[in-house]
Amino acid sequence: MPHEHASEANGTPAWHTYPPQHTLDALNTGSDGLSQTEVQQRLERYGANRLKTPQAKSAVMRFLLQFHNVLIYILLVASVLTAVLGHWVDSGVILGVVVINAIIGFVQEGKAEKALNAIRHMLSLSAIVIHAGQREQIPTEQLVPGDIVLLQSGDKVPADLRLLHCKNLRIEEAALTGESQAVEKSISAVEAVTAIGDRFCMAYSGTLVVYGQGTGIVVATGQQTEIGRISQMIAQVDKLTSPLLRQMAIFARWLTLVVLLLAAGIFVYGLLWQDYPLSEIFMAAVSMAIAAIPEELPAIMTITLALGVQNMARRSAIVRRLPAVETLGAVTVICTDKTGTLTRNEMTVQRVITAGDQLQVSGAGYAPKGGFSRDGAEISSAGHADLRELCRAGLLCNDALLRQGDDTWEIQGDPTEGALITLATKAALDPAREHEQLPRIDVIPFEPEHRFMATLHHDHTGQSLVYVKGAPERVLVMCSHQRSQGEDRPLQSDFWQARIREASENGQRILAIASRVMPVKQHTLAMSDVETGFTLLGLVGIMDPPREEAIAAVQQCHAAGIRVKMITGDHRITAAAIGASLGIGDGQQTVTGIELDGMDDAQLRRAAADVDIFARADPGHKLRLVNALQNNGEIVAMTGDGVNDAPALKRADIGVAMGRKGTEVAKEAAEMVLTDDNFASIAHAVEEGRTVYDNIRKTMVYVLPTNGGEAGLVLLAIMFGMALPITPLQILWINMVTTVTLAISLSFERPEMNVMSRPPHDPRAPVLSGFLVWRIVFVTLLMIGGSFALYFWELAQGSSVELGRTVVVNVLVLCEIVYLFNCRYLIASVCSRQGMLGNRYVVLAAGSLLILQLLLTYLPVMQQLFGTVALDAAAWGRIAAVSLILFIAIECEKYWLRRRGLKNL
Repeated sequence: MPHEHASEANGTPAWHTYPPQHTLDALNTGSDGLSQTEVQQRLERYGANRLKTPQAKSAVMRFLLQFHNVLIYILLVASVLTAVLGHWVDSGVILGVVVINAIIGFVQEGKAEKALNAIRHMLSLSAIVIHAGQREQIPTEQLVPGDIVLLQSGDKVPADLRLLHCKNLRIEEAALTGESQAVEKSISAVEAVTAIGDRFCMAYSGTLVVYGQGTGIVVATGQQTEIGRISQMIAQVDKLTSPLLRQMAIFARWLTLVVLLLAAGIFVYGLLWQDYPLSEIFMAAVSMAIAAIPEELPAIMTITLALGVQNMARRSAIVRRLPAVETLGAVTVICTDKTGTLTRNEMTVQRVITAGDQLQVSGAGYAPKGGFSRDGAEISSAGHADLRELCRAGLLCNDALLRQGDDTWEIQGDPTEGALITLATKAALDPAREHEQLPRIDVIPFEPEHRFMATLHHDHTGQSLVYVKGAPERVLVMCSHQRSQGEDRPLQSDFWQARIREASENGQRILAIASRVMPVKQHTLAMSDVETGFTLLGLVGIMDPPREEAIAAVQQCHAAGIRVKMITGDHRITAAAIGASLGIGDGQQTVTGIELDGMDDAQLRRAAADVDIFARADPGHKLRLVNALQNNGEIVAMTGDGVNDAPALKRADIGVAMGRKGTEVAKEAAEMVLTDDNFASIAHAVEEGRTVYDNIRKTMVYVLPTNGGEAGLVLLAIMFGMALPITPLQILWINMVTTVTLAISLSFERPEMNVMSRPPHDPRAPVLSGFLVWRIVFVTLLMIGGSFALYFWELAQGSSVELGRTVVVNVLVLCEIVYLFNCRYLIASVCSRQGMLGNRYVVLAAGSLLILQLLLTYLPVMQQLFGTVALDAAAWGRIAAVSLILFIAIECEKYWLRRRGLKNL
């Protein structure tokens, strides 16, 4: 192997630095290709040209992992202990809750990771190769390094190739590099330090040939290709848990410690100081543990997240993993790809420059809708002869076709040429009529060597006309005149150079269009015919325009305290121009992938924090940037649609893939898929995520006082040596029938008014703030005090323990009902029509639960099962009074907080 050529970081040759003949020599291949014997030997050495299948977890293991949670472990132990003590109903209810929660998690999160399978489907099924001088069509799996492969329009590149011959070869690499334009290929070697998108002499596996023909030699197959490298990156990326899950894990550990210490303390205290029998005090300790553990909380959280999933689906966002819903509410940075995400992935002419005019072109994409304007004032193309002639030339010097699909306009051919057809239709030119009036006679196709395309036309009167379009610096050399108000005048080169610089700085790709009337009737077009004598008709500025809704969405994200960063495979100038039009970045700072390669981890973290636009980035750069942002403490959402986005999508806290134009690889690596490919849908999803987080916190603030109240009653009873004021089965009735029924209604709360005008919540902060802990303690003490006071009152009046317990159960439930209305707004008052009746699910849940509570109190079957007795009107009056005191006390506390200026928790 020639020593003067570079190698990649992994030790493989940097094939883009090798001239064609050196590549053939290095791989011991001749122009006739490999022999069958050599193919077989290399197949045994390198293996088949396919990607490895990952070893997936079995369904049983994935189901068992749903139980891997500290709170779940305690509930399972509680279920076993209650079964040992003969309390089968209690045991069954606890176990049922745990299993149901596991099933929901298994169904919602149990889809196997399909990203690698999706990548495999990108590979071509067959390839045309040269073996021993003969053309053969073989399965792509049989390709080996050294095989010579033939490419033509429509082919999917079957392996990584070093190109040997090219004829008008253009390859679409958007899925791999993120660049929207098809890349013009050549056979010239490039420098070692060159971004993938600029390696014009390479064709990469999984990309699409959109134009021309070529021949290449296989330099990498299977896992060694760029696609294979990405698949390995995906497999090696560790998926992070959501902020809520991390916070809940910390909460669960602390709660577990507190519950175990309390249960042990009760057991020792009752056994040694209150002389309880061993079995009785053991059951009391278990009852306290069951009361303190919010076993209903996992189910309520799952339901709240599931409702968020449904709401997002109605707004074009499909969530694949439940925790991703809440993660969106904590997002601090959105890293977005450019092509197809912020932009339309449809080339559009946005500027037309003639000798006497500069016009803006409205409309975006390939749809022939829009017009022309000068300094904001609309003009008609009918009275602008220079404009119509330029549009006619762009239409006829063209090989693309524009077709209308069911609801979109589609281009067959080169996207840039498609943009010129759309421009002509905006100028009221009929493509079919123009081709009929000026039929094409001959063509000089575009070649990278001469960088223009020329077509010869007749006008049915014997007149011959040549149109040319191409790189402006090349076409200007061919021109001696310029068209101005219908007349040909001497070319002003400085004028056009200034216009080219100005348009290029705006990120537009510039094409020059010219024409020449031939002196005699011709039937063929030679290179000598197009060297000089042309009249420059003008320039067109083409770019992939930003989505209008994306501009508003970026502004909304900024208002919500979320920073938007663009990470794209496109060029620096194009990325900066798009960023400026979207309001991303300062219009000055951009960093390229090659510059990122030269940064250490500390420098990268600073760049990730300070810079908002990253250009010419490959999959490894995107992954490093996501990691750097996460190391800076950010919660990162990564959006994208290509294979090149998949590793970063998987690593990000929330990966968002495009559903229409996104590859299957991106969709399977992401947690959320946008069905409308609309960046604006991300802002809606963030709003829903914040609402879900708010509702989960409201639920916790609602549920935990009830558990604290039940545990406190058991604790007080043992301290005073009294009979337990509530039984384990009654505790489960309150927790699973009443609390769950009521708490679920909070999941339907609508977004609060300021949800998108406040910054994201701190992902490092506990899910319960200091104030919310105080609220829980405050309500818990009120419930304990009211319930124990009434229980003590009933016993002091000579009532039975069963009647006292019935009063306690109903006090707790009625307090839960009124406290539910308090929790609709944690700071704002609910003493209004909207506050009391604004959520119909709260009203329905409260009414339904009152009926259930009456059945529990008076229905003989329920009395026998739960140990309750009938209550008189006086008992109900005392119960209502305690619950009303609770409601008033919390509303007074809210009033005091609002007076102190507290608005957000």
